[in-house]
Amino acid sequence: MSRIGKKAVAIPAGVTATINDRILSVKGPKGEMSMPLVDDISYTIDAGLIAVQPASDTKRARAFWGMQRTLVSNLVTGVSAGFTKVLLITGVGYRASVQGSNLKLQLGYSHDVDFAIPEGITIKTPDQTTVEISGSDKQRVGQVAAEIRRWRKPEPYKGKGIKYRGEFIFRKEGKKK
Repeated sequence: MSRIGKKAVAIPAGVTATINDRILSVKGPKGEMSMPLVDDISYTIDAGLIAVQPASDTKRARAFWGMQRTLVSNLVTGVSAGFTKVLLITGVGYRASVQGSNLKLQLGYSHDVDFAIPEGITIKTPDQTTVEISGSDKQRVGQVAAEIRRWRKPEPYKGKGIKYRGEFIFRKEGKKK
């Protein structure tokens, strides 16, 4: 039994959900998103709730149950509130700024890194060492954050690099004299 799958997804005010031709479409203030539905799972919309249940008692249906419920929940949250990831830049001379449709990163290389901001993603830099990535698709927001972080991962000796807010970097002791 899936503990996550048992809970129905609540549809907040201002959000509408419809099922047509095995595609779930969710529309809200932040846009419209859709996902194809799996045959092993049955989906029902009633009284402001989306219920997800396995269509049969197969191992595959039980395995997909919780994941499909989470994907439906991510759709509803994405079109109503959206998702945000915050990156912190640590290091002398390391900074970021948004210029038009590019994120310009100065990370200690001999050149500046220009990262093209993808469609559907917004990037803000409240200060030079903070990058806020937001959008309605949780997977794309996380992927963009990971691609930016890949340019300079935090290193364990001084802690310099790009890290997620709240991420703990295990620090190592330097050389002994």
